[in-house]
Amino acid sequence: MKAMVLRAPIGLERLTMEERPDPGTPGRGEILVALHGSSLNFHDLGVATGRMPTEDGRVPLADGAGVVEAVGDGVTEFKAGDTVVSCFFPDWQDGAPTIGDFSRTPGDGIDGFAQEHVVLPASAFTHAPEGYDAVEAATITTAGLTAWRALVVDGRLKAGDTVLLLGTGGVSIWALQIAKLMGASVAITSSSDDKLERARALGADFCVNYRDEPAWGRTVLDWTGGRGVDHVVEVGGPGTLAQSIEAVRLGGHISLIGVLTGAAGEVPTAALMAKQARLQGLIVGSRREQQDFVRALDAGGIRPVIDRRFALDELADAFRYEASGGHFGKIGIEW
Repeated sequence: MKAMVLRAPIGLERLTMEERPDPGTPGRGEILVALHGSSLNFHDLGVATGRMPTEDGRVPLADGAGVVEAVGDGVTEFKAGDTVVSCFFPDWQDGAPTIGDFSRTPGDGIDGFAQEHVVLPASAFTHAPEGYDAVEAATITTAGLTAWRALVVDGRLKAGDTVLLLGTGGVSIWALQIAKLMGASVAITSSSDDKLERARALGADFCVNYRDEPAWGRTVLDWTGGRGVDHVVEVGGPGTLAQSIEAVRLGGHISLIGVLTGAAGEVPTAALMAKQARLQGLIVGSRREQQDFVRALDAGGIRPVIDRRFALDELADAFRYEASGGHFGKIGIEW
């Protein structure tokens, strides 16, 4: 079977299509999945460019979706022909977080899904949302579930709440769709007026170009009449956190999920204390949370926003497109 592989020294120019042995038949508790789609995440880009170290020969991509071709003894949740999607943390099944690194994340600590077939424990997958193709399904594994956990699981989002989203990448656009599905009002930022218009078409209630308005936290605060937003999905990190704290309401919730502006920096602790806000870090979610998310998608009827699709052998070009920052929503890989 074909697989894209990262060869040392790790970099996009070292992404190589290789022939690998077929994974064989599934053992007890395992399933054989024919993979047909994936989507790109900032984390995947970090691995593929060598910014996040991984092993020589690693198969990249944390997201994978496809069709079950065979099941091993003892598997009752899936059958041949089912469409399935992978889990970012295959060992975190339910409950409180059990892992805080990427040692068991596909495409990082273990082989990912840029390949044609895998045999893995059935517990490493969930059913895909009804009617989704493989690329659409793959967008829920990392970006979609992160947004779901930030707003619904940890944030306890309810109708009438206000939400602030930063940028128009995969997590933020998923969060926009989830928030509107749940009856919330949404403010969103971008440096592109064209992207803001696209976000408005998806239901965004208030759009801010942060290049034109560098004090966008105050702008969003004013939009709420001085109350502040109930939830912030904070994907920027240290370079945007102060503005997010400015925008949040007293006792509000900030989900810290991204490091686009850096992995470390100053935290305006006095401002955070004054707001008495809950600042919570998170990394994706559990298998049970993904199952809950899939049920919500089946009931709600929303579909992910796919900016562009690339073939598997165009993976390096797809990563370069991601690095350019020109995308809106998710970038898909299909084969």
